[in-house]
Amino acid sequence: MEGGVAEKQSSYTYWVRETKDDAAPLPVPRKLTPEDISKQSQPVSLGSVWNQAGTWEEKNLNSWANGRIKELLSSMSLEFSKGKAAIDEVTKCSGDAFLITVRNKKRVGYTFELTLRFEGEWSIKDQKEKIKGHVDIPEFSFGELDDLKIESRISNDISAEVKAQISEDLQSFLEPIRKKLSQFEQELKDR
Repeated sequence: MEGGVAEKQSSYTYWVRETKDDAAPLPVPRKLTPEDISKQSQPVSLGSVWNQAGTWEEKNLNSWANGRIKELLSSMSLEFSKGKAAIDEVTKCSGDAFLITVRNKKRVGYTFELTLRFEGEWSIKDQKEKIKGHVDIPEFSFGELDDLKIESRISNDISAEVKAQISEDLQSFLEPIRKKLSQFEQELKDR
């Protein structure tokens, strides 16, 4: 190659469609029929329609929870060695219950405080006397029913010793209350 410069070939090449004839035809759009739509798999998601990805959604269940707790606990009665007592009203039921959907998984929770009014009859010095008062559950929350504690307040003007005995008897309300709240917890999970 005298006097001429050798052509340098590039080491880089790229794909170029030479003609349109050898290319695959473009797809033709068509309207989907209801049958086509029914064949498509629908993603299963929890929560609202607007939250199909299931990222985060919190639902307040306070009104349902308050009503259900009152319904479960308002008619309980027990008999003791020296008397009997019955819960006749839930006078205080305050707290929060919620359902949270996170990453398409359902989680529930609650925290409540309760005051239950009771009436009863105890044998005090071989005489039956009507007793009134309240049973307080200072705080309970989801998954912690084993730690449940109750405190009692007796309205009658009686000796401290008799009040202590009645308060001790009222501790037997703990297990039936725990069972009812466990039922509430299960119903909340199933929502």
